[in-house]
Amino acid sequence: MDKLFVIAVGGTGMRCLEAFTHLSAIGMFDSKEIEILTLDTDQANGNKGRVEKLIQLYNRIKAGGTPNANTFFSSKLNLYRFYTNYSGQGRENYKNITRLNSGTPEQQKGNKLISDLFLDNESVQEFDLSHGYRAQTHLGSMLMYHGMIEAARNIVRGTDIKVQERELDEFVTKLELAGQDARVFIFGSIFGGTGASSIPIIPKALQDFIKIRSKGASSIDFSKAKFGSTLLTEYFTFKKPNDKQKASKENSVIADASYFPLNSQAALQFYQSDPTVQRCYKMLYHIGWPIESKPVDNATGNNQTITGGATQENAAHITELLAACSAYDFFTRTTGLDIDKTEYVYKAVDFSNSAFSFSIHDFVGNTNKAGERFANKIGAFFSLAHISLTVNNAANGDDGIKGFITRCQEQKIAQYNTITDAECDEINNYFKAFAYTFENTRFTPGWLYQVRSTVAPGTFIFDSKAFPDNLSELRKLDVGSIFLDEKNHWPKGGILTNRYDSFVKKLINLGPEEDQQVNTTKEKFLAHIYNAITHSQGFHLI
Repeated sequence: MDKLFVIAVGGTGMRCLEAFTHLSAIGMFDSKEIEILTLDTDQANGNKGRVEKLIQLYNRIKAGGTPNANTFFSSKLNLYRFYTNYSGQGRENYKNITRLNSGTPEQQKGNKLISDLFLDNESVQEFDLSHGYRAQTHLGSMLMYHGMIEAARNIVRGTDIKVQERELDEFVTKLELAGQDARVFIFGSIFGGTGASSIPIIPKALQDFIKIRSKGASSIDFSKAKFGSTLLTEYFTFKKPNDKQKASKENSVIADASYFPLNSQAALQFYQSDPTVQRCYKMLYHIGWPIESKPVDNATGNNQTITGGATQENAAHITELLAACSAYDFFTRTTGLDIDKTEYVYKAVDFSNSAFSFSIHDFVGNTNKAGERFANKIGAFFSLAHISLTVNNAANGDDGIKGFITRCQEQKIAQYNTITDAECDEINNYFKAFAYTFENTRFTPGWLYQVRSTVAPGTFIFDSKAFPDNLSELRKLDVGSIFLDEKNHWPKGGILTNRYDSFVKKLINLGPEEDQQVNTTKEKFLAHIYNAITHSQGFHLI
């Protein structure tokens, strides 16, 4: 079986990775161990920090467990982080990194002439790089490539190796060992800065990294390696920076969202014709968004556009879920990866009256009932999130999963009592990130709520009633009737019995099975609940 690798690049790539992590949590990558690399120029980026914390929380829930099958949190995720260091020591901008002002006056003149030939104005050579490449993809491609090459050379020298360089080395070592059995999927946009800069050069940078580190003894064979990526065009916008912000030298170059459509068009032409891309990538997934987007909340209180850093933490969007589903297609497909020519993949979703109508088959297709499996898994996870957050009130700080375990005891299911309060809190916290929570009585939407909001007023798998955003409506919610299609509602079990009570009574007969490959008490508990909800939802998956 092929070994799976994911690389997330830039802010958009991090949000796609966030969606991928949630697909892993609902159980879409059964029995898989996946190596994940976050790649950015901005180590403090809010979206980067958010997804890395999410993966760390995921791993605490797994608690060193092995990959499982047909359950929640079924795959094992190994996280590595690499960022290019542009802080201090004369590395703040291109001009300093390349030492344009070094050497004799004649050499300095030559340096400037060459730089001006490729970088058309002095501002591009002097802006602060710590928040990314700001839609200067020609500059970004060069600097990201050389950032990875610099890491390889530092590792060969063996002195002053940075933590992020060691993690990149560990990731690349696993990639090298996998050889032709590696499938590498890269998340990033093509209309902005870091992702657009990095996607074209990553395969070549990885190849040269290995060659330098092994002193020419080893490398990646592009004819056998399997690389795939998203071609994610513009799907959000933000306000232009004000004149005062642009007047400062470090902010004189800031991405302008009005150019995103033009950037996307140029990028698509590049990916269609570039020989290196054609040689390296087996599959490219074109994902676009036809609706004019509202500006993201990407400005500070003084109306300055956020260029990066911890405050850049944008909400989730359904295009990022579609990007994650593209990775699922790439990792699970059995044909099309042994050809020399790049294949471009896209599909259309029903769109009318300025609204989408997403069915369960629009995300992962329906080969071997993949669409039904996806709907079953995300529905089961969402129902359990509501059970934790509302039925047992974890969204407001109560017991959540611990309260559900107590309820199980009433059905003579006592084998999960040893799961600790801390372990239950970790599961509760994951559900808060996935669905919602309350902060000082204020409702805070999580990932799935954010995704669904980008589709409204269109349809998205679940009934709109499954997304209450206030405590009184949440308490009225029937956790067993979240799907649009009533055939997937949980049975009531009687006139005077609600769906949730009927579900709890059936738990006793639906414990974990051998083929789910669960070992720890927590894994068995999650598999038990997965089985019970799957049985209640009534999907015909066999």
